[in-house]
Amino acid sequence: MSEFKTYEIVPPRIKSGNTYHFTTNSGILYEVRFGRKQDDILSVNIVFGVLNEEFDGEEYSMTNKGEVFRVMTTIVKIIRTFIAEHPNTHQYEFTGEFRENENPSNISLRSKIYLRYIKDIFDDTWTTKVKGNTVTINKKK
Repeated sequence: MSEFKTYEIVPPRIKSGNTYHFTTNSGILYEVRFGRKQDDILSVNIVFGVLNEEFDGEEYSMTNKGEVFRVMTTIVKIIRTFIAEHPNTHQYEFTGEFRENENPSNISLRSKIYLRYIKDIFDDTWTTKVKGNTVTINKKK
């Protein structure tokens, strides 16, 4: 696990909830959501981004505040907490949004960053598959 401290996490009001928040030292408010897929409630999409109005409602904004490692360490802790609270979930998926200057035929920089943290979240009882810009993590059967 990373050597960076996490930010203070605001968990969902109920333990089985799906939305977590945290605020960075620079005042950026992040939301991390776990959305169940309609066709398989034990499969979850992970979505996170900023909520501050200064980013014009664009939750996937690049904040460039020098906090990326601590932000990612906090997100890792949130995902691990969610996994512990929902042990029957067998699939997690995320898609990193492309930045303006990125070629959509490649994997996005955001997805590459997320992939670096996979080993901090999931142990060897999970497999990781990358298809296009989407990363899917499945529990081994």
